Amino acid sequence: MDRQTTPELMHENDVIDLLIHQHGLIRNLFDEVARTQGKERQEAFSRLVRLLAVHETAEEEIVHPYARRKLIGGDTIVDNRLQEEEEAKEMLSRLDDMDVTKPEFSQELERLRAAVFAHAAAEERYEFSELKAATTEAERRAMAVGVKAAEAVAPTHPHPGTESAMKNLMLGGPVAIMDRARDVIRKAMGKPESGQS
Repeated sequence: MDRQTTPELMHENDVIDLLIHQHGLIRNLFDEVARTQGKERQEAFSRLVRLLAVHETAEEEIVHPYARRKLIGGDTIVDNRLQEEEEAKEMLSRLDDMDVTKPEFSQELERLRAAVFAHAAAEERYEFSELKAATTEAERRAMAVGVKAAEAVAPTHPHPGTESAMKNLMLGGPVAIMDRARDVIRKAMGKPESGQS
């Protein structure tokens, strides 16, 4: 097998495989946050926040608009996913401001986990499976490139209310710069990127 078709790299070349692989990473990070405490929990949660934020932004900018145009009933499928994403962003935003050592953090984390897992299952079942059937391998490779590019410049924290591709494109750049600057400053000051102040 050449480099482009090895199983380890397949998830990078096909947008559906890439996103499903990221769903697995998200599940693993939820598990890590749940089983750790203190600084380890804060670090795992910061990685989870970042992954969720960039993952959802890329889906909103690249995948959902394409699904809206390409799929029969695409508007309904995408509108349902966007509603789920907005609810998850609101929960994640609240958690992002919480102290990870407080009991209410664990309760809210479980609510978010359930919502994110249900959302990922719905995406995989209703959007991704239909998109895979309705697109060519070349289209999915092109979307994977687009998703990676969008993730590279996406905000690193949740911003509820920016679920449309247009809002993400208009506000995403400046918000991403602010998020990334905040992350660097907080790290330089020895503070966690999110949660505890």
